[in-house]
Amino acid sequence: MQKSLIGAGLMLGTLMVFPLQAQQEAHTAGKPATRDIKIISSAGARALADACAAWAEQNHQVVAIAVLDWGGNLIESHAMEGAAANAIDTALLKAKSALRWRRPTSETNKMVRSGQNLAPTFMRDFPQPGALPIVLGGQVLGAMGVSGADGEKCAQAAIDAVFKGQAATAER
Repeated sequence: MQKSLIGAGLMLGTLMVFPLQAQQEAHTAGKPATRDIKIISSAGARALADACAAWAEQNHQVVAIAVLDWGGNLIESHAMEGAAANAIDTALLKAKSALRWRRPTSETNKMVRSGQNLAPTFMRDFPQPGALPIVLGGQVLGAMGVSGADGEKCAQAAIDAVFKGQAATAER
């Protein structure tokens, strides 16, 4: 009796594997099962923060900066001397909103204010101007949030400087 149970278990296991393989093969038919993604390196994130801080200093502004990777993980943050106590938190919330909606937070803000799309308000987003997604070659690499002054101008200047004009700030 023990042998028949073992045999039945092996047969059951075999039956369960084949349909899964067939589904995977059908699902990926003609398409690769993996893709290569670009990520923002720690050095790249630091360069973005430094470039934004330099732009802010040159324009007599005080900002705090948060740089996220494509998965929403904080990889760099910086607050200039004199930044408000909540500035890093604000920059982080803005960056998360830009990453989720894959658009500048100023655009999301306009959608919310006009009533066109209220989802960001009940999804715990922070649709206030000051953050941009970072898109390179059609892939969203992450986002940069800036609290204070002209946040999106600061982020755009940093993205342009670091990516030499090759990165976009919208997925479209």
